[in-house]
Amino acid sequence: MTDYRCINTAQACELIDQGAQIVDIRDEGSYAELHISGAYNLNNHNLPEYVGQADFDAPLIVCCYHGISSQSAAAYLAHQGFDEVYSLDGGFEAWRTQCPERCER
Repeated sequence: MTDYRCINTAQACELIDQGAQIVDIRDEGSYAELHISGAYNLNNHNLPEYVGQADFDAPLIVCCYHGISSQSAAAYLAHQGFDEVYSLDGGFEAWRTQCPERCER
């Protein structure tokens, strides 16, 4: 796959339950306050380390605040060689209202 697809929270839940990786590109403070359970906080500083250690075969979901910035990040990660990349529609704001039980601090 050379591009990404947008998915909703229900689709993201299914993929996570099947072993998908999830990265949260929001700022560290927002991530620390509340994030999707199991998400990795990805930023410009730890990006090379993440890409160097990531599972390129597992689906990868990218989350931001509202689902806009994650699209650019998803496209970038797809071009880095990840096989299956998704951008979360509505971002973390949609996730926390629709799946609050799957959030952690």
